[in-house]
Amino acid sequence: MPARRVEVRDVRWPRQLMSLLVVLALLAGPPAVLLFLIGPPVSGWPTTTQMQAWVQQPLTEETLTAALTIGAWLLWLLLAYTVTVRAVTRLQATAAWLRQVPLPTPWQATASGMAGAAVFGVTTHPVTTAAPQPPPPSSAAGSPEQPADATPTPDDRAVSDDGILVPGGWLPRDTAESVAAAAALLWLRRRRDYRPRPLTPNAPDAHTARLPPAVASVQAALADATAPSHAPAPTDSFTALVGVLPTGGLRLSGPGTLPIGRGLLLTAALARHRHPTPTLVVTRAALTDLLGPDAEPLGARLPQLTIAEDPGDAVRIVEGAAPPRMVILAGDDCDADDVTRLAGVTAANGGRLVVLGVWPTGQTWHAAPTGHLHDPTHPDNPAPRLCVLDQVTAVDLLTVIAHREPTTPSPAPPSTPLPQAVTPGPRLPRQSTRGAPHRRPAASHQRLHLRVLGEPTLLIDGEPLTIRRSAAVQVLAFLAAHPNGADTRELTAAIWPGLPRRSLTGRLYTTLSDLRGAIRTASGLHVIDHTDDRYRLNPAHVDVDLWHLHAAIQQAATTVTDTAAAWRAVRDAYPADLAAGRTWPWLDPIREVTRRRVIDACAALADSENDPRRALVLLQDGVDIDPYNADLHARLVTTLTAIGDHEAANQLHNRYRRALAQAGIEDESLDHRATSSTITSRNSPSQP
Repeated sequence: MPARRVEVRDVRWPRQLMSLLVVLALLAGPPAVLLFLIGPPVSGWPTTTQMQAWVQQPLTEETLTAALTIGAWLLWLLLAYTVTVRAVTRLQATAAWLRQVPLPTPWQATASGMAGAAVFGVTTHPVTTAAPQPPPPSSAAGSPEQPADATPTPDDRAVSDDGILVPGGWLPRDTAESVAAAAALLWLRRRRDYRPRPLTPNAPDAHTARLPPAVASVQAALADATAPSHAPAPTDSFTALVGVLPTGGLRLSGPGTLPIGRGLLLTAALARHRHPTPTLVVTRAALTDLLGPDAEPLGARLPQLTIAEDPGDAVRIVEGAAPPRMVILAGDDCDADDVTRLAGVTAANGGRLVVLGVWPTGQTWHAAPTGHLHDPTHPDNPAPRLCVLDQVTAVDLLTVIAHREPTTPSPAPPSTPLPQAVTPGPRLPRQSTRGAPHRRPAASHQRLHLRVLGEPTLLIDGEPLTIRRSAAVQVLAFLAAHPNGADTRELTAAIWPGLPRRSLTGRLYTTLSDLRGAIRTASGLHVIDHTDDRYRLNPAHVDVDLWHLHAAIQQAATTVTDTAAAWRAVRDAYPADLAAGRTWPWLDPIREVTRRRVIDACAALADSENDPRRALVLLQDGVDIDPYNADLHARLVTTLTAIGDHEAANQLHNRYRRALAQAGIEDESLDHRATSSTITSRNSPSQP
């Protein structure tokens, strides 16, 4: 491969050298000619006599010559400016690319030096490794996979064992993992609450919208973080936070006051499973200062949060039967005596008071924008670092945690429409493939097969192609899920959310170049087309299993005869979830829409069966596809009851409730569907 690339450069360098000489001639030639023939454009400021003569007779040979000379110099300046801008742009792109090139390890550098000394040149070969094993498909765990390619540079996203830096704030590692787990639980609740419906073209899908960008940034940052070899046991971040704060109350002062206050809100909201009782009291004024206009409706949906009108109301809440562990209030318009009394009551109940404002008698710590707290009375003490969030990021994360969706789908327009099936169309213009090493001649009938239902795999003549970069696997899956293609912005935002685009363009180009080269080397086919800044899989060269599923769904949604066969074709075209086991942030909405269409077909098949035992098999098939869906379990238990197998219905129901409890999902969606006599007939389990 390297030898062929060198040959290509040898062919191109004379043309590049000629272009450089032409540009230099255009830059240096006109000034030299003008200076030699005419001289400098301006030899000095005109005198009064010359100005009067010019006014009396403006069009003379000298004035016309001067005007033409000045025009020629302006054109040259425009040319020089254009060349300079292009050169700077090219240098910036080169610098961005160089930042993505991984530095060699000491062993690699030593080996390269020895090889260079031996053969007076460096010969490299592509290193192929096995595809990364996907993590266990535990949706509730919320721990994304570790990508195989290089992690972002420190300029992009700072990641450490203690925490992660995302746009809009910094989160401790355990807090970020709790956010990812909350997002995974939200998708599980959506799966549990969905009710199958008849297959129709472009059927509306309620509650499949993407989660806020802040959540995707947290998930991606966790994926970039390198997991330690001995991961510590999960910690109670809220209890650890309470232990950092002094017992007698604390006033925060400094630019990090409000960002830290929002971090306290998030940490308390995430403590629901470890602390079932309310853990935080916040005054209405403090909540408004922290969250802005979204404070009231959002605070009302946070079960760990109790809103107090003023410090006096907060005292009554703290003295109640279940005292909270922390109180936050705004002290600008609060009575100092009330605040002092609240501090004493809170400390007596083992809690902490945090004042965001004026409190003359309390101790004050400086809050830095980074989240560090500094005690001025003990400057040598280590400064603890707390979670810090801006208002937008805090509202986004708290919205996901507080999210409660109705069980009955609303007739809203589709938030994630199912892509149309793709059929091979006219060939798009292909890019030059000169220099591809050892390319296999492509037969006219040869097509590759991309499998994204299950583990993403690209098959060439039935053999899987090793793809070195996990980002390249993501690109293939994303383009398979978007048959109409995607531009650079869409790809970078999906694969590397939360990072500035300026640092990602070079990374995307490197990933695509490596992927295209690997495919061309193995098959001789050009699979990814690039036209008008849109990347698209070429349907004439690659066959995608997801596209066959889309075609079956469209056929089943529009057919009026032999509907059972059309529904069965949908089920047969779905061997597994889209990119099963992967936790890419962009994947959940598309995966959920696809899964819903398949269980729609399973439910329709079961409803069309007159034999309850055959319907039982079809419903069990749907439960295998989505083991968290409550409606499918209710249908399954009802069918078991109808055939008289009450013991199996009871066992199924109990296993299902245990599965929901193990996943951390409340089972409030179950009770309202069943009467007291048939509750076990309405909700049955499958082991997820």
